[in-house]
Amino acid sequence: MPKTSIIYYISPSGNNPVKDFIDQFEFRQKSKIFRLFATIENYGLISILPHIRKLTGTPLWEIRILGQDNIRFIYLTKTKDSIVVLHGFNKKTNKTPQKELDIALERFKSLNNISYTI
Repeated sequence: MPKTSIIYYISPSGNNPVKDFIDQFEFRQKSKIFRLFATIENYGLISILPHIRKLTGTPLWEIRILGQDNIRFIYLTKTKDSIVVLHGFNKKTNKTPQKELDIALERFKSLNNISYTI
């Protein structure tokens, strides 16, 4: 089975907002995030099916870190073997807030103007 690359969104100014979001967490939360990302990289998105869902009406998907943390990452698939993580946030309501979707959609639109970085 081919490995899946996880690419963090890099802004046109060179900022890495996904990495900055992850860096704010303590070890326990970071280990959950990186364990799930490692599973994706080694076994593909299909291996974490209970943790992903399609965001209706958009080309985007959501990775859900479940439990007390309720951490979410919005991503899109770049190719069959790679994903681009556009945005991360803490989810506090049942529905994904429009503000968070707007951030991810804006970053998605800007991808045509910048190159991908791994």
